[in-house]
Amino acid sequence: MSRELDALTVVNQLRDLAADPLNRRAIVQDNGCLPGLILFLDHPNPQVVYSALLAVRYLAECRTNREKMKGELGMMLSLQNVMQKGSSPGETKLLASEIYEILQAAGNEAEQAEAASCRRKAHFFLGSTNKKAKTVVLHIDGLDDSTRRSLCEEALLKIRGVISFTFQMAVKRCVVRIRSDIKAEALGTAINSTKVMKAAQVVKGEDGGEVNLALEVENSLWLPDLGFVVFTIFVYIKPVCH
Repeated sequence: MSRELDALTVVNQLRDLAADPLNRRAIVQDNGCLPGLILFLDHPNPQVVYSALLAVRYLAECRTNREKMKGELGMMLSLQNVMQKGSSPGETKLLASEIYEILQAAGNEAEQAEAASCRRKAHFFLGSTNKKAKTVVLHIDGLDDSTRRSLCEEALLKIRGVISFTFQMAVKRCVVRIRSDIKAEALGTAINSTKVMKAAQVVKGEDGGEVNLALEVENSLWLPDLGFVVFTIFVYIKPVCH
């Protein structure tokens, strides 16, 4: 009996902590709390199980927790067991079913959010193509891996006149379409701001061959209006609670 009381005390403490929205992310990130709650879902004492379900339900209210909770070893299986166990009270089964549905939909929520983000990005680029544009080919020294590419993407997306860009990683190049009134130097300034890469413009020389033309760094041309922030990306889409 004392061991059951100890378990109920512990799970009630976790439930009370999870009731505070400020604690929910920390509890899920902790290496022991979430696995411990999953163990309590299989406890023989119905009160312990119900209290553990309440704690899990609180944690699931934070959207950023759901993917990790869904993927935690034993979580979905334990919820199914509670739902299917004949001795589980009806209220307990309903709560377990509610949590199961919330976590099961977590992947779909992420896909829907990404699709909505893609639509917003596509709308931005469609609007931009109505203006006259030019293409600039950049050779980017230091464009060695996906991490550097991401830095490059972020830098280019800060320029209001960028319409689209694609990468040719094998030759360290980026083909950028920009508004006709934007200078290539703005691109160089943005890339150089990463501190780990440097851009040069690829142009045709007098003999018809390709030449890398150094770009002068400009102090402010590439910086966006503080009131205008565009969350967009072309070709490489990455995905972004309480």
